[in-house]
Amino acid sequence: MTDEIVLIEQLKNVHTREKAFRELISLYKERLYWHIRKIVISHDDADDVLQNTFIKIYRNVGKFNQESKLFSWMYRIATNESITFINKRAKEKNVAISEIHEQLASSLESDVYFSGDEIQEILQKAIATLPQKQQLVFNMKYFNEMKYNEMSEILETSVGALKASYFHAVKKIESYIKNKTD
Repeated sequence: MTDEIVLIEQLKNVHTREKAFRELISLYKERLYWHIRKIVISHDDADDVLQNTFIKIYRNVGKFNQESKLFSWMYRIATNESITFINKRAKEKNVAISEIHEQLASSLESDVYFSGDEIQEILQKAIATLPQKQQLVFNMKYFNEMKYNEMSEILETSVGALKASYFHAVKKIESYIKNKTD
C-alpha cells in the first residue's frame, strides 16, 4: 500500500509524473489489456481501448482522491471505456448491443490472436449472450478471480447484487454450453 501511495504522489508531481506514469503502465498494462479484451473481444479493439484508458488515467490522475485503490480506479476507467466502445460500435452499426457481442464472439474463429480451443470458443460465445453487467461480473470473477468486494468497488454495486449476477451468468452459460455440446 505504501508503494501505491508513493506512486500516486509521483503521478501527481509535475517533476516525477512521466517516469511514474511509465512505471504505472509497466505494472498494469497486461492486466488491464486482458480485462478489456474480455469485453471487446478483438485484440485490435482492446489495444485501442487500452490506449484510451491510459490517456484518461493520465489526464485524470490529479483528480484521483484515493477513496479506492489505484488499480480499482483504473479498472473502473477501463471498464467504462470498454462499455463506451461497445455502445459506440452498436450505435454506428445501428444494432443492439447484444448483437455486437454476438458478432464479436463469432469473429473469434478468424482472430489470429485467439489461441483457444473449441470449448474456449464456445465459452466466449456463451459469455457474449449474457447481458453486459453479467458479462463483466462473470469475467471478473471467473477469469480474474476477483473478490466480490473488489468488484463492488469497481462496478459501484452491492456485493449481493454481484453474487446474484454471477449466479445467473453461470446458469445461463451452463445452459448454453449444454445445448451446444449435446
